[in-house]
Amino acid sequence: MRGYVRGVLVALAALQFVLGFWLTFAPKSFYDNVPTVDWDPPFAEHAFRDFGAASLGLGVVLTAAAIRLDRYLATLALLAYLAFSVPHTAFHLGHLDGDQPGWSVVLAVGVSLMVVLPLTALAGTRKMT
Repeated sequence: MRGYVRGVLVALAALQFVLGFWLTFAPKSFYDNVPTVDWDPPFAEHAFRDFGAASLGLGVVLTAAAIRLDRYLATLALLAYLAFSVPHTAFHLGHLDGDQPGWSVVLAVGVSLMVVLPLTALAGTRKMT
């Protein structure tokens, strides 16, 4: 179970670092090139850069938890990630674009995994000593 928890922490950290760097240093590129992002215009550079910086901070916490891999830190990192991903997922599931059903399905599955994976890893931390 420790391997699964570490794997989820590493995957989430990697995602946060990729998104964080992209959003912080090229926010307009993210807005223009990631499908579904432009469903909620207008582009707001400040908001995108702030979200990117927060993603980088979350990536640091997830990385520390994956390296140290103790129950307390892993639980804390996963709860911090869920504090972001649950409302993020709820928003997106309530705002799927009816004109693009293919991208709506991709978005729904993607954001749902952002809740399911950390929840399953969180359950796994209960078995860690």
